[in-house]
Amino acid sequence: MKLILIRHGEPDYSIDSLTQKGWKEADLLSERISKLSVSAFYCSPLGRAKDTAKATLQTLHAEAEILPWLREFHAPVDNGAGETKTIPWDFMPGYWTNQKELYDRDLWFENERMKTGPVKEEYEKVAAGLDEILKKHGYQREGGMYRAIPGSDDTIVLFCHFGVSCVMLSHLLGIPAPLLWHGFFLAPSSVTTLETEERIEGEAYFRCKGMGDTAHLYVKDEPSSNSGFFPR
Repeated sequence: MKLILIRHGEPDYSIDSLTQKGWKEADLLSERISKLSVSAFYCSPLGRAKDTAKATLQTLHAEAEILPWLREFHAPVDNGAGETKTIPWDFMPGYWTNQKELYDRDLWFENERMKTGPVKEEYEKVAAGLDEILKKHGYQREGGMYRAIPGSDDTIVLFCHFGVSCVMLSHLLGIPAPLLWHGFFLAPSSVTTLETEERIEGEAYFRCKGMGDTAHLYVKDEPSSNSGFFPR
C-alpha cells in the first residue's frame, strides 16, 4: 500500500488560496499524480489544499473526501514571553534543542510550552483520523505497527499541509513531532511517499520512500518555493 502526502502549492494565506506560482505548481503536480492508479483522494477543508487538489481531480474526473482533521494542525501554544500564542513548531533552536523531552516520542507532549495549548488532544485527533482511513484500506493499528486485515495494494493521496503532515509521519514512524517540525522542510506542492513493508505476513510497517519531493517542478524548470521556511 502507498500513502502519499501532498503539501498545498505556494500559498496566499491572506485569501486561503494559492499564489500565481502556486497554481502553476498545482498544474505540474497534476501531471505527476494523474499518472498513478489512485484508489482514493482525501483533502483538507482549507482553500489552499482544495485548490491544489483541483487540477488533479479534474484531470482524473475524481472527487476527494474532505476531512476536517486534515486541516493545518491547529494547537496554539504560548510563545514563551507570555504575550501571544504561536504554532508549536515556531521555537528557536536555542530553546527547543535544550528540551530533552522534545526528543522523546512519549514525553514531548509534557514540554512546558506544549502543555499551554491543546497539542496532545489535536495530535490524537489526527492520529485517530489517519488510522480510520488506513483501516478502510485494510490496515488496522496494533501497537506501533499495523495488522494487514486483509491489507491491500491501494494508493491513497492526501492533500494537506506541512504541520499536519509531520504529525502523521510522527504517528506512523514513532518520531517526536517537534523533531520533524523543526528539522525538516516540505516545499509547497511537494510529495511525501510511504509504503507498507510486510516482512512477516500480516504485520505491516510504513517506511518513508521519499520526503518533500518536488521532481514534478524540477523536470519543468520550475523552482521550488521556500514558503514556510523561516527567513532570518
